[in-house]
Amino acid sequence: MEPRARAGKNVGKMNFSHNELAHLLYAHGDVKNPLPETIRVLDEILTDFMQSIAFEATRAAHYSGRQKIKYEDFEFAFRKNPAFLGKVQEVFEKQKEIKKAREILRDGEDEIMKDAAEEEKRKEKENAGGAVARPAAAASVGKTRVEEELGEADDDAEAEADALGKRR
Repeated sequence: MEPRARAGKNVGKMNFSHNELAHLLYAHGDVKNPLPETIRVLDEILTDFMQSIAFEATRAAHYSGRQKIKYEDFEFAFRKNPAFLGKVQEVFEKQKEIKKAREILRDGEDEIMKDAAEEEKRKEKENAGGAVARPAAAASVGKTRVEEELGEADDDAEAEADALGKRR
């Protein structure tokens, strides 16, 4: 179906928000509060442009024997306008770069988590041999305490005072 035949159902309706279009106009040199007629005209222009490009991309996908639209279909639709084609290619290149950066970050994150887990296990093994630990409260006073195994007799008054910060 030709895009202009579909446009009849959007007559009188705003497809973009007033605020978005006002910001777009302001970014391109218009006043902060543009006239409502200007907003309506810009909305119609943008809607018509997007419908025509989507129609051309759909047509290219149909000729290729596909029902879904791909990136290449939009490239084909923009082939006559090198400025638009360049922008579309730039956006997809940036999207690929962002995807690669996220994968690198995720891989780096996994390595960091593995290293931290190994470091924690190594410290646990060192402390398991009866090593002396210095908690923050004891370090500030200058005393050292030996860590004891947790058990049922662990809820003593001294530990409760440490937890509440009421050191004697």
